[in-house]
Amino acid sequence: MKRIHIGGLLLAVLALAATAAAQNSPSQFVISGETARRIHDFTTINLATAERIAETCEGLARKEGVAVSVYILDNDGNHVYMHRMDGQGYTNIVTAEMKARTALMGREASKNRMNRVIQNPDSEIQQIQLGFFPNSGGLPIVVNDQLIGAIGVGGSAPRVAQGWSDEICAHKAMIEVLGPQPPLVEDLPRPPAANRANAPVPRFTLPQDVTPRSSLPPEFVVSGRAAANIFDANQISSESAKKIARTCRAWAAGRGGSVSIYIIDTHGTFVHQERGDGQIYNNIHTAMLKAQTALESRQPTSIVAAQLRNDPSGRPRQMLQFGFFTVSGGIPIVVDGTMIGAIGVGGGMNDEDCAIEGLRAAFGDRVLLPAYPKSQD
Repeated sequence: MKRIHIGGLLLAVLALAATAAAQNSPSQFVISGETARRIHDFTTINLATAERIAETCEGLARKEGVAVSVYILDNDGNHVYMHRMDGQGYTNIVTAEMKARTALMGREASKNRMNRVIQNPDSEIQQIQLGFFPNSGGLPIVVNDQLIGAIGVGGSAPRVAQGWSDEICAHKAMIEVLGPQPPLVEDLPRPPAANRANAPVPRFTLPQDVTPRSSLPPEFVVSGRAAANIFDANQISSESAKKIARTCRAWAAGRGGSVSIYIIDTHGTFVHQERGDGQIYNNIHTAMLKAQTALESRQPTSIVAAQLRNDPSGRPRQMLQFGFFTVSGGIPIVVDGTMIGAIGVGGGMNDEDCAIEGLRAAFGDRVLLPAYPKSQD
């Protein structure tokens, strides 16, 4: 009988502790209510806060005349919100995520890892082996002493003396959205490289009056100076990707649900990503797999799924060999006959319809969409 009483007391204490933890972070910054109860987590950054931080940083970058890539992770390391501005190359984009993961794993600014390497270059290999990226630009996101996520910003050359760097962008954005933040750590001077060679570095830039041309309107694709940075005018534009995602998000919310969305360019590099509140790893990861499958197969994942159902004997082997994900919700983005990227939606009630709504909003009748044959009944 005593065991029952003790067990009941323990459950009450745990419930009280959980409630206290849930109340530690203000609800406007974290997932709360029924959505949080569904995923058993009251301490992870919500989509609205992540989006505000990222867009604030993007606005600061525009004022500086530069472009950045922003990644925001939750406290479990899942993607919450990601966006790359036009003209960002692969390394700009992936290093932003690496900085965010470094800040999350180390529970400190990624610049601290960089400073340790500056002080002791021999430690760099160990840092990399442990999965850290010793570079400035990643910060943990802490509210009321509770870690709710991390941000990583990459893509622009620092001008610290003039008050600009990837880290400063993240820091200022967090101050504007979350309130006062701890001061940034000092940048240590880099020692001169030993045995530096004098090999000539070739230039590889287009003339100022030359930019890659696309047959599509500039609002649909990367254009102008941004296209010249990446030698590509057939990547989906930053604003097109945002419009697709926001429409799909609103479509799902109007039906009482949420979704995870990935939009990638023709090289498979992330352009925009967001995780709706209440979405778990399975929802997030399958959205990414759908986008990648649509890109690689050059067809909607609903076609791949139907082929699997129609030919269950031979198709599974091919699906595994090619790494295709055979669930509807992924669509290649083809506008006026030109493929400019792919979208994957996961975690919703009808993921393909959600993606279609977003594509129609961004491109109207110019986008190629899956069409189903009429029933033979």
